[in-house]
Amino acid sequence: MITKIRELLCCLGITANYTGFYYTSYAVYLAMEDMECLSLVTKYLYPEVAKHYHTTPACVERNIRTVIQIAWAQNSSLLIRLSKDTNLRKPTTAQFIAILTTHFLESDRSAVPN
Repeated sequence: MITKIRELLCCLGITANYTGFYYTSYAVYLAMEDMECLSLVTKYLYPEVAKHYHTTPACVERNIRTVIQIAWAQNSSLLIRLSKDTNLRKPTTAQFIAILTTHFLESDRSAVPN
């Protein structure tokens, strides 16, 4: 699943030379495992990503904000389509992670036949 997340980040214009590329992909992966962490981004998600990458939660947040800036500048139309919100402005870090997480969870559900 991390590979699919990273492929989508590349489609958004975010490449592996950005540290936030890895932080974002891991944050989305964790959120897919437990959607509740989307309501605890600063208290749970950033610290978990920081622990995994041996850095600080503030560093994680800053690098994800950089990723959002790049995605918004490079391919905001794809981000808007993923969010299904035609009035979307540049998302916050929590919104960005939630948009990507929801996209993958909905993709998984639609791939499973009823």
